[in-house]
Amino acid sequence: MKIGLSTYSLLTAIRAGEMDVLDVVQWIADNGGEHMEIVPYGFTLVDNYELADSVRDKAKALGIELSNYSMPTNFIQPDEEAFEAEVARVKTHVDLLHRMGIKHMRHDVSAFTVPVEETTIEYFEKHLAEMVEGSRRIADYAAQFGITTTIENHGWLVQASDRVQRVLHEVNCPNFKTTLDIGNFMCVDEASLVGVQKNLPYASLVHFKDFYFRPSYHDPGAGKWFKTVNGNFLRGAIVGQGDINIREVVKLVKQSGYDGYITVEFEGMEDCREGSKIGMDNLRRFWDEA
Repeated sequence: MKIGLSTYSLLTAIRAGEMDVLDVVQWIADNGGEHMEIVPYGFTLVDNYELADSVRDKAKALGIELSNYSMPTNFIQPDEEAFEAEVARVKTHVDLLHRMGIKHMRHDVSAFTVPVEETTIEYFEKHLAEMVEGSRRIADYAAQFGITTTIENHGWLVQASDRVQRVLHEVNCPNFKTTLDIGNFMCVDEASLVGVQKNLPYASLVHFKDFYFRPSYHDPGAGKWFKTVNGNFLRGAIVGQGDINIREVVKLVKQSGYDGYITVEFEGMEDCREGSKIGMDNLRRFWDEA
């Protein structure tokens, strides 16, 4: 088991100009992380190979493994031409991973934010073939480089555990698995422990985040709250300090025999560096205690 951090966790500092992606590599090394997941928000690598090479080389020099690359993707397009363009775009990111020596990626299959009426099971089934075809095409392309591609429980349309499994089984490629995010199930009002239990057998990477939860009839007021698909309230928390039963999730993951990368994601209101450091320390402690 190796604990690391997503660059997304330090996005506030990146956007404020306080850090760049090379600083993030250094910060992870200085704060006990073992790997880094690249989420290209606040910077770009696919059209900046010089920076991509610098990230690869600095990570190698510091002993930080580049564990995963996560990117937005939407295979539900208005016509075939747009669909083919999206597939081609994602392939350029696969080429980037090959250049950087990264062997694992997560791509979405639909837009992250969609109207509530486009989150139904009817809408999902109507567009399943497009999501499956796009995923299969990318998995097949990535296979030549030994890259595992994944779907995450991410974005309202394909966030529930059953829908993730539906796509997985339909794609049916040996190098297509799931990036399991323990918190994202809550965005569609599925209990974290339930979602983790159901999808853990298909996981090739695990994200640990935490949320504060308030029901729809208890509006918590100002702050970085957002609503679930059914109108409940969530806000990012430091891992181990929110309302997810993190210790029980850790036990499930550990008892399953999973021994791969574990990525901390922080998206709370606290200072992003402090929140990320505490989250990694908590997760390591919980793992040792489980």
